[in-house]
Amino acid sequence: MLHPSTVYFLKSLKKNNNKAWFDQNREKYIAAKNDFEELVATLLQKMVLFDEDVKELAAKNCTFRINRDIRFSKNKTPYKIGLGASFNRGGKKSIYGGYYFHLQPGDNSFAGGGLWMPESVELKKLRQEIDYCFPEFKKIIAAPAFKKHYGGLEKDEKQMLVNVPKGYDKENPAADFLRRKSFVATKNINDSEILSSGLTNNVIQSFKALMPLVKFINRAFE
Repeated sequence: MLHPSTVYFLKSLKKNNNKAWFDQNREKYIAAKNDFEELVATLLQKMVLFDEDVKELAAKNCTFRINRDIRFSKNKTPYKIGLGASFNRGGKKSIYGGYYFHLQPGDNSFAGGGLWMPESVELKKLRQEIDYCFPEFKKIIAAPAFKKHYGGLEKDEKQMLVNVPKGYDKENPAADFLRRKSFVATKNINDSEILSSGLTNNVIQSFKALMPLVKFINRAFE
């Protein structure tokens, strides 16, 4: 369960996103960071029970820095206004799909995962796996638990090819999925849930529902 001070710190950071304020409140940030990492460690302990691919991970392998990379961004605010953790086989920078939890006040928190914008080599392999095993893929994203938590895979036309990739027939039954560049599902978590005693279980159940998709994705790379 998260401490209210962690949420309060993130709300304050959003209003005071500058280095001077951050330096004055660094101890509060460290407390929030430690609190979040404790939650991540608890999630990992429970995730191992249904996905052994994360058993080698530690919280430090999963959490992201709060500093923003502003080199190529018009938004020059130096800090992220949320805390995130990615649970991927091999660590957060690996090629594999995985799970993600994001904490951001303002009803912007969410749980989910999958595979976001992979490199062309991995994307080609995953498309091939979907093509070869489309009935299995359809069954995974139509499963009751998956539909309950996510509704379906997210679909963003800006992250899709106009036509099916070269080598696939436009009438392919998997065409809508073969055009995609990301395979992600997310579930919103509102602020009242963030500070509830049921948060950990809520996230874990969401991850359990996502696990068959993650396994399907990662199988394509083996």
